[in-house]
Amino acid sequence: MPINDRLLTLASNVAILIGIALGIFGVVRGASLFIAAGTAGMAIKARNKRKFDFYFPLLIAIALFALAIALPR
Repeated sequence: MPINDRLLTLASNVAILIGIALGIFGVVRGASLFIAAGTAGMAIKARNKRKFDFYFPLLIAIALFALAIALPR
């Protein structure tokens, strides 16, 4: 089953909402990982648009992922 833009948007929004909920409850590392995954999904959705619309959110997602890995427990 191919992933279309609508399913990718829905999955990205759900991942971002889960990340925000985890952040509210204090699970910062998990929240950062979910928000990074959601942001990467949004960037992949914009891959056919301008280069900035693809690379900037993808760069933010990579930075959030690196931050989540670097955070102390």
